[in-house]
Amino acid sequence: MQNLTIESIELLKKLISTPSLSGEEKGTAAILVRHLAAKNINCSIGKNNIWACNKYFSDKKPSILLNSHHDTVRPNDNYSRDPYNAQIVDGKLYGLGSNDAGASLVSMIALFAHYYERENLKYNLLLSLTAEEESSGPNGLNSILKHLPEFEFAVVGEPTGMQLAIAEKGLLVIDAYASGIAGHAAHNNTENAIYNAIKDIEWIRNYEFPVVSDLLGKVKMTVTQIDAGKEHNVVPGHCHFVIDVRVNEKYNNREVFDFLNKHLKSKLRARSFNLKSSCIRDDHPFVLAGIKLGLKTYGSPTLSDQSVLDCPSVKLGPGESTRSHQADEYVEIREVEEAIRLYIKIFEQIL
Repeated sequence: MQNLTIESIELLKKLISTPSLSGEEKGTAAILVRHLAAKNINCSIGKNNIWACNKYFSDKKPSILLNSHHDTVRPNDNYSRDPYNAQIVDGKLYGLGSNDAGASLVSMIALFAHYYERENLKYNLLLSLTAEEESSGPNGLNSILKHLPEFEFAVVGEPTGMQLAIAEKGLLVIDAYASGIAGHAAHNNTENAIYNAIKDIEWIRNYEFPVVSDLLGKVKMTVTQIDAGKEHNVVPGHCHFVIDVRVNEKYNNREVFDFLNKHLKSKLRARSFNLKSSCIRDDHPFVLAGIKLGLKTYGSPTLSDQSVLDCPSVKLGPGESTRSHQADEYVEIREVEEAIRLYIKIFEQIL
């Protein structure tokens, strides 16, 4: 186990030192391919996504997907350290992507390598190391699903403190367009697009969807952007605003959109309906295996690659979600070591 941890930390340091902004992951993809090749693991690559099957893959067995991502957000302006300088200080490995989701990624690779040459497994193991998760781009996990063997369950590696996220909120981003009548600000004008937008925004602010999830709470709607007008003395004829909707597992994105479209006067356009909420039974064998080892279950408000999967899935990985996208991001070395140990122990009960 110690060798796996040392190897994983060295790999993570290489990944941190190689910029991999979402959509620009060519460098880290090359590092991952070389790492797998050095372990004699055959893999495929497409659009900066890497995937592999265990050595004794069998079409007669069901499969489990292990997935995490190697892209990052842009470093914010508050970094006091070089985001691409992978440094270990007081047991913490600093660097952009260390926590989200590099630690999960290298721990899952260690898990996959541990079982790669194991014969007579009950399940096939599939590994996918994917791009464009942070931007929900078209060239991420969703672009390679058609190339993967069919799988019936997935574990998505994201920072959860190695607790079991058995539900995850979906995301619906809506562009709203309020209209009015453009005119001179000095004259009476009852069709100010901004005022019309405000009426809809107030409705969004005050409305609550009635069905609340035990795991994920309420559907949360937030207006996050607004844009209107070019001149101080011209009443605008149009006002654009953006609604960020975090959808619990009690609703689907389409029905939420249709409901809003019915009650708001602004014209609405959803950017995508594909970022779905997810939920898995709390008596699923993988969940029970984790609970047996002392892991707790919870619902996650943050989005991951679970949103593009149609099978049951759970989110599980080292690090803390609250560190993600923050300045001076880090993961503790002990967290990686513990993650590898727990991943392997859970799968010992499953495989």
